[in-house]
Amino acid sequence: MIKMKLLIALSGASGAGYAIEFLKEISKHKEIEVELIFSEYSEKILELEENSSLNELKKYAKKVYDNSDLAAAPASSSYLIDAMIVLPCSIKTASEIATANCGTLISRAADNMLKMKKKLIVCVRETPLSTPVLHNLYNLSLYGAIVFPLSPGFYHKPKDLMELKSFIIGKLFDVLGIENNLFKRWN
Repeated sequence: MIKMKLLIALSGASGAGYAIEFLKEISKHKEIEVELIFSEYSEKILELEENSSLNELKKYAKKVYDNSDLAAAPASSSYLIDAMIVLPCSIKTASEIATANCGTLISRAADNMLKMKKKLIVCVRETPLSTPVLHNLYNLSLYGAIVFPLSPGFYHKPKDLMELKSFIIGKLFDVLGIENNLFKRWN
């Protein structure tokens, strides 16, 4: 029985490894259904950073959408999704969402999440941040999105890159209300 339906969107920001690890971990939860949206640039980043491809990630999703398909189901606010995560979220995509520039499926679906008051998690991976970007992220927070910088903590004393990724994935699970032991918690 499906308890949660998640829409995961990969934009063209650096950090594709976070999305890969999130999808691997979430696939262990059979009660959670995943759908994916890929931007054109996310496919390039997957290949460049992770030597991976869209085809390798399709196995984790019930449905996969092209970012240019504005006739796809998530383009409608009547399509039932419990939560959406943009992972990683480019500054361009965050700005489109913040300004309701709904010219892509990712920005349109995110706008639907905001107007329906559903959970939208925007995982930005950029540094430093300009004042206009900070303004857009602030506005996203005001509009109800969760702004989630891909900035792992170090108090759990990570030994490798995978432990840094696990910290982020565990925190995302926390935001979604999914029990996990993916990182050592502060105590």
